[in-house]
Amino acid sequence: MTEDTVLPAPREKGAGADGEPLLEVSGLTKHFPVKGGFPIRRTIGAVQAVDGIDLTVHAGESFGLVGESGCGKSTTGRLITRLLEPTSGSITYRGQDISHATRKQLAPIRSEIQMIFQDPYSSLNPRQTVGKIISGPMEINGIEPEGGREKRVRELLEIVGLNPEHFNRFPHEFSGGQRQRIGVARALALEPKLIVADEPVSALDVSIQAQVVNLLQEVQQELGIAFVFIAHDLAVVRHFSHRVAVMYLGKIIEVGDRDSIYTRPRHPYTHALLSAVPEVNLAEEDTGGRERIRLAGDVPSPISPPSGCRFRTRCWKAQDKCATEEPPLVRISGNRDGHLTACHFPEEPTIEARDEDIVLDPALAALEEGAEG
Repeated sequence: MTEDTVLPAPREKGAGADGEPLLEVSGLTKHFPVKGGFPIRRTIGAVQAVDGIDLTVHAGESFGLVGESGCGKSTTGRLITRLLEPTSGSITYRGQDISHATRKQLAPIRSEIQMIFQDPYSSLNPRQTVGKIISGPMEINGIEPEGGREKRVRELLEIVGLNPEHFNRFPHEFSGGQRQRIGVARALALEPKLIVADEPVSALDVSIQAQVVNLLQEVQQELGIAFVFIAHDLAVVRHFSHRVAVMYLGKIIEVGDRDSIYTRPRHPYTHALLSAVPEVNLAEEDTGGRERIRLAGDVPSPISPPSGCRFRTRCWKAQDKCATEEPPLVRISGNRDGHLTACHFPEEPTIEARDEDIVLDPALAALEEGAEG
């Protein structure tokens, strides 16, 4: 962000400034029907993409949502922005229930909830210029900024680190990182209070990822925008988010502040996720290191998820109780305030290395034994 760029003054935080939540999600569920049969097609099942999640986002807060591919993160983001109709549950924005609001009822708040899409290539119309793409939301909402829309678009391009002279260029003339910046500028065009960023850097080179994340962080601090930051890169989420929720197979299984999740995790799945993050240790005298856990197989099918705890089929601590009783998302002994975990047999609050690695994949264990032999 250049020194001569003038950012607009932060908008009043309104809801959330006195501790009230900006966004509340309760029991949110989205099931996609599975059709089958011939010649008469009928519903034979449902993909339980999101299955009863609760979360709260305050004004100006960064809320991270992490998990493996297919766990329901992106579907959650589209439900929050009401791009998808929820099957059940409630979405409350600034005290107003928008769970099943009509298009007309949503019109006044559409400008306050924006989304940055995952793919910077397909989320921009290739037949429109950058100026048209960014000014489109202003035109749809009948907003005429002081000095005109073109002036505002050029200001936004400068805010996101692009040349204002790019106004008349087309998306194919930009790199991936530049296209994502255009997507950020489009999301900022209506001065939203909440932005849902759906893996905004996953399609970018590592060197560009840092630039885009830092840009989002600067914009958030300057404009007081709340973020729901969806990603599978734990390092990026740790850098950007104040609070983090871990999602598995349509459910949130652990949520807490950044330090609690990254240094004092309690759910076995959170331990497994953190152990998969590459670690560079240049200190030869430090032999403690971090625990290593390698899970077997993929996430079970969301069409027929396991009974009880959904992680039990891949968990090294699973017992009979895990198959019959679904663990509630609650604060357990040893957790800080606001740190909730859904597990009957939680891990110790540490990420230090174990005496032995946990290897649940028999094929991988056999390969390692052969290499040692």
